[in-house]
Amino acid sequence: MSTTVAVVVVTYNRADLLGRMLDGLAAQTRRPDAVYIVDNASSDHTREVLDKWHGGDLPLHVTHSPDNLGGAGGFHLGLEQAYGDGFDRIWLMDDDVVPAPDCLAVLLAHDEPCLMAVREDTAGRLVEKAATRFDLDNPLAIKPKTGMVETEFGTRAAMPALVELENVAFEGFMLRRDVVDRIGLPDASYFIFYDDVDYAVRARRAGFRIWAVRDAVLVRQLDFDQQHDLGSWKGYYMYRNLFVVHLRYGRNPLVRLKPWLIAGAVVVLSPARGGRGEARNVIHALRDARGMRKPPPSSVD
Repeated sequence: MSTTVAVVVVTYNRADLLGRMLDGLAAQTRRPDAVYIVDNASSDHTREVLDKWHGGDLPLHVTHSPDNLGGAGGFHLGLEQAYGDGFDRIWLMDDDVVPAPDCLAVLLAHDEPCLMAVREDTAGRLVEKAATRFDLDNPLAIKPKTGMVETEFGTRAAMPALVELENVAFEGFMLRRDVVDRIGLPDASYFIFYDDVDYAVRARRAGFRIWAVRDAVLVRQLDFDQQHDLGSWKGYYMYRNLFVVHLRYGRNPLVRLKPWLIAGAVVVLSPARGGRGEARNVIHALRDARGMRKPPPSSVD
């Protein structure tokens, strides 16, 4: 029997981008068997875009959440739905990428439990930031991502056909259902940031290898903007969730101590960095991260 595949998309107030992404899915040489859309309480014209596709070329299953679940909550819900409906593989997708026409077919040609499509920008430049090295052993590695596809290879042409990864983005990540059998669902409590990193760490620690597939291309419609204002609400989640990953998965006591060291350094340096917002965020983030040290259950029940 042929492999069945469902796509899970989380969207929030990016209706025009979502429409382009759905156009890309409809143009696949091997179309998905189902597309699960989790709309995180969008207030733009997302409903109109989705209504256009009902009864069309894509078998959509749409959930309009009354509340914004964040990316983490959206992927938790969408993956739970697709897994519950029995699909063999599930492809996680953000609303700001467009897959090349053969992207799904290329991924399905590889019989591996965890695969990642490779992202380029609209000019064809490699912008794949998934980690080739994610260091939770060395307490001196301030940022655990010490190597990534983009910087290691420079261009997609320079990549080998498969590149092993140590973390992923939920933006082109495909998994077999036996991965969910083993490790459960993404942790919705992250809300945004690091939920995909957490899931990749759990998958690798369960014995699954993760491969970036050079010839499976996603075109990213927006520039990366990872340098958020760390004094904003997003800064709180960036710090909190980074701390959670260290507390849960740090390989030794010194690595698990890093959140306190980082928080102390931020507080001391905050006057020179331009304000108290970041210091306040990092203090609250450390407090809340301590309550999230236990990983989520590995069962989907």
